[in-house]
Amino acid sequence: MIGFLKGTLVEALPTQIVVDVNGVGYELLIPLSSYDHLPAPGGALKILTHLVVREDAHLLFGFMTPGERDLFRLLVQHVSGIGPKTALAILSGTSVTAFKGQVVNGDVATLSKIKGVGKKTAERIIVDLKDRIGVVGAWEAASAKHTLSAGEAKLNDAVLALISLGYKQVEAHKLIHAATTQLGASAPVEDLVRTALQQV
Repeated sequence: MIGFLKGTLVEALPTQIVVDVNGVGYELLIPLSSYDHLPAPGGALKILTHLVVREDAHLLFGFMTPGERDLFRLLVQHVSGIGPKTALAILSGTSVTAFKGQVVNGDVATLSKIKGVGKKTAERIIVDLKDRIGVVGAWEAASAKHTLSAGEAKLNDAVLALISLGYKQVEAHKLIHAATTQLGASAPVEDLVRTALQQV
């Protein structure tokens, strides 16, 4: 098992990156949540990994935080019918802490809104993971508002606004990222959304 990679970020897309480790380029699939924390291409990078071996391919998944990787493993190893792609979509559609809160509270409606997760899958996730996440997950979710910085909350709100207008998660994320670069981190949500829509 490959636990992590340490090297230079060669290129980065919202859901895939290439890391140069001593002259070998590793392709990794990543969630949108990890994309936010990447350095600029050419920068040094240490990223946690999970290797999935299939008959037709070896797929390497990358995560910038232990919490993301832990949740990914929890989903693919303990929820029947959830594969790596759906697990990545879940990580891209919600934060680790918010997801734990939704599971503990049995929030089928919110989980069902994540791309790739319908009502039946949401119900299965809750049944399979509720006991595993338990009290600690509920406590983390309850205190999430204190741990999420104002900037992170604002970006999240802006991305959700675009998704509610019909944009896909990856596209919404890219547009808000570009708008933030153009306007600066202090810009209000409304301006970020307006600028993002003008780029389309």
